[in-house]
Amino acid sequence: MAVKGKTATKKPVKKAAPAKKATAAKTTAKKTAAKKPAKKAAPAKKVVKKKRTPNPAFMKAMQPSEALSKIVGGKPLPRTEITKKLWDYIKKNKLQDAKNKRNINADANLVAVFGGKKQVSMFEMTKLVNKHLS
Repeated sequence: MAVKGKTATKKPVKKAAPAKKATAAKTTAKKTAAKKPAKKAAPAKKVVKKKRTPNPAFMKAMQPSEALSKIVGGKPLPRTEITKKLWDYIKKNKLQDAKNKRNINADANLVAVFGGKKQVSMFEMTKLVNKHLS
């Protein structure tokens, strides 16, 4: 359309169509890439575990006191063995609390080891038993 006295100038039009075609090609490429079979994973390497070495402090033979020797015996033993024998004594005499298994009810021999307490927790027990080792 021409207006009297004025000339109309045409502006250049930008083409966006080729960009849309490239985007469509990318999505098609993604779909075909997803359909390709996955590569098989390499078999896992077997890890050889080292045998744990016990802490030498736990394996050192300790002499139990007189009160503790009534339960575990009089000869020197490592702390781990003393704890095992103490638990064997507790289970044999059914001294574990029925409601709360973490508590130990002391009998006449254990009262001396537990410092006069009638009931202690299993965590407190190890602390009290360490006082009887030299």
